Amino acid sequence: MRRVSSSPHFHSGASTSNIMYSVAAALTPSCIWGIYVFGFRALAVLLVSIVCAVLSEYLLGRISKEMTICDGSALVTGILVGMNMSPTIPLFIPAIASVFAIAVVKWTFGGLGANWANPAIAGRVFVFFSFSSVMSSFKLPRTLQAVDMVSSATPLSLVKTVLSAGESAGQNSLQILANNGYLATPFAQKIQSATGISAYNVDAFFGNIPGCIGEVSKILLIAGGIYLLCRKIITWHIPVSYLGIYAILTWIFGGIPYGLGFFHGEVLSNLLRGGLILGALFMATDMVTSPITHKGMLIFGAGCAFFTFLFRTFGSLPEATSVAILIMNIVTPTIDRFCIPKRFGEEVKQ
Repeated sequence: MRRVSSSPHFHSGASTSNIMYSVAAALTPSCIWGIYVFGFRALAVLLVSIVCAVLSEYLLGRISKEMTICDGSALVTGILVGMNMSPTIPLFIPAIASVFAIAVVKWTFGGLGANWANPAIAGRVFVFFSFSSVMSSFKLPRTLQAVDMVSSATPLSLVKTVLSAGESAGQNSLQILANNGYLATPFAQKIQSATGISAYNVDAFFGNIPGCIGEVSKILLIAGGIYLLCRKIITWHIPVSYLGIYAILTWIFGGIPYGLGFFHGEVLSNLLRGGLILGALFMATDMVTSPITHKGMLIFGAGCAFFTFLFRTFGSLPEATSVAILIMNIVTPTIDRFCIPKRFGEEVKQ
């Protein structure tokens, strides 16, 4: 008996390869900026990540006789793995992350469409907890090398270190950065003088801060996300619920660790630091590992926001975006189970 779903039966024209190469194109400007500010070492990290991911896909495809190397999924995984690495990382680490992402997370569970977690996120988390010290070592971007900066730590790392030492003394994160020698670029200082917007936030928006290769330039990540939205490759539900709920939680509870009480959290600075934008636009929206209904997507994004806020604000690690998304990937089947609508004419059991 042939089963036919309800009408209409219009083909969108989308394909796996079309979607994957569009995502790769959306990520490219951020990669180029990372190479520009961190140098050719960043290019080497990206190339190693991509080559190891694609090569793993090819070898496993030969073994299984199911060749999927041309669909672009391994390319996107390799790009995302590289983007989540520090430019100073030893090259064997992104290689391990890419092989783990493809061989263990993707192919062990049946290949594209059957993986339970975003491969790039799982690969990044695997090497982060395996090589925590070198994964937390960062480099000054060339835009700040002319500035007499004391620390090359990311803003999140520096603030977390001061908070852990109990030295915040009622300061917010912007005051902590200023008091610990974390200087802004002259360009950002001019913007601050003209608009009143914090120079640290300006640098974080344009990508003039230490960090992972592909996470630093928020303006280019947002541009890539808008491109995917216009192409209808992703929808607004996960990014908006993720960033919106995170902003609300930060505003209400984010001031507590600084001794500032409720409703004193810094929303903008927390949104612009770390890998939150990269995660919300490009990793949490993975079609395979996120819910299939809009209601489920909103719940998924809210869950990512909750865990990101919880780990970032009250946990021991400065960054938690990857871990938060990974946790919600595990919960996705349960979300789908309770959010899939009833078929027309189906009786609801009492």
